[in-house]
Amino acid sequence: MPNIKSVIKDVKRSRERHERNIAVKSKIKTMVKKAHAAGEEEVKQAVSAATSVIDKAAEKGIIHKNAAARRKSRLMKATSKAAE
Repeated sequence: MPNIKSVIKDVKRSRERHERNIAVKSKIKTMVKKAHAAGEEEVKQAVSAATSVIDKAAEKGIIHKNAAARRKSRLMKATSKAAE
């Protein structure tokens, strides 16, 4: 554990951010799974919710914007393929 006050604060801030990032990434995975498992009636709403969560994570810098775009693209592709 560091002795310098500013470094102690940095460690605390880093841990808080780490926990928040893990929670958001977990939420992304959950929403994507729900969208994949959704029935024909709820699929549009589930994809919209998942897309929203992914966009917010990219906006906050939790995931890269290109990673967000890739995840959304794969989600759209999979759900449209399942609808056929």
